[in-house]
Amino acid sequence: MTVRRVLIADDHPLFRAALRQAVTKLDKNIEIIEVSNLEQAQATLAAISDIKLVLLDLHMSDSHGFSGLIMIRQEYPTLPVIVVSASEDLNVMQKAMGHGASGFIPKSTDLAVIGAAINSVFDGDVWLPEGAAEKFAIQSEQDRETARRLASLTPAQFKVLMGLIQGLLNKQIAYNMDISEATVKAHVTAIFRKLNVNTRTQAVIFAQSLEVGSEPLELS
Repeated sequence: MTVRRVLIADDHPLFRAALRQAVTKLDKNIEIIEVSNLEQAQATLAAISDIKLVLLDLHMSDSHGFSGLIMIRQEYPTLPVIVVSASEDLNVMQKAMGHGASGFIPKSTDLAVIGAAINSVFDGDVWLPEGAAEKFAIQSEQDRETARRLASLTPAQFKVLMGLIQGLLNKQIAYNMDISEATVKAHVTAIFRKLNVNTRTQAVIFAQSLEVGSEPLELS
């Protein structure tokens, strides 16, 4: 039987262990790969072409809000990603789904339910906590337009935007990405055009939509 590979990206060893336990109970032919940050996740996805599912924490040391989710969805658009998060905020769930997640699992979820959620996504469905979908407010036109503009960025442009958010100079971004400053400037120009902004500050403000809130979600 074909082995199904699952990537768990979470910087908390105890929760990685919990996810591993939930996944291994599903099928003995599942192989689990664990990483603790976004850089490792990206390197693993680049090296292993047949990963079938990613379980992604939103709060790792080198990821910024929804940036990790967006980067993975840009580079691997057919790969399902389930967000796992300590946040149970309804708006966070809605934004995660708007950025292409196939599911959202709060870290307070029972292991049996986590297993059912993963199975559901393996079957091609979308999974949310019980009652969450019914409580989603109609997504505002502004939120949809923000998500659309961010999704229009290429992976390289998105990495440059992350550099702008960190306050890096063009030469620092160029060094980190191993590209020329001229290429960075070209990416910045394209970012301004796609986000409909005129300055680096405006681009950073626009990208504040990537932040993840922490207010609890009341489903009862």
